Amino acid sequence: MSKAQLNLTRIVLLDLWHHKWIMMLALLVMMNAIAVVYTSYEGRRYTSQWEQLLQERDRLDIEWRNLLLEEQSRSEHSRITRIATKELNMNRPLPKDEVVVRIP
Repeated sequence: MSKAQLNLTRIVLLDLWHHKWIMMLALLVMMNAIAVVYTSYEGRRYTSQWEQLLQERDRLDIEWRNLLLEEQSRSEHSRITRIATKELNMNRPLPKDEVVVRIP
């Protein structure tokens, strides 16, 4: 039985050697399939990362707009006048106390 098994193994190996080009093509097809799967995986990963970056950009854009609105509200003239009047006890000078400076 052992001798028959050795003969069968030898026959299979000789048959594979006889069809070495087919085996090489089969190996290349398998490598190509693995490359396609890997490339698809990387493409999906990069697409996911791109979507996350777009969401982060949108979040930062909204935050920037809110900061601009806050800056505008803080620099509003009426607010400055109110703070000057209430917190710093400042008031507008009377017309008789105003001095006009002219440059010749």
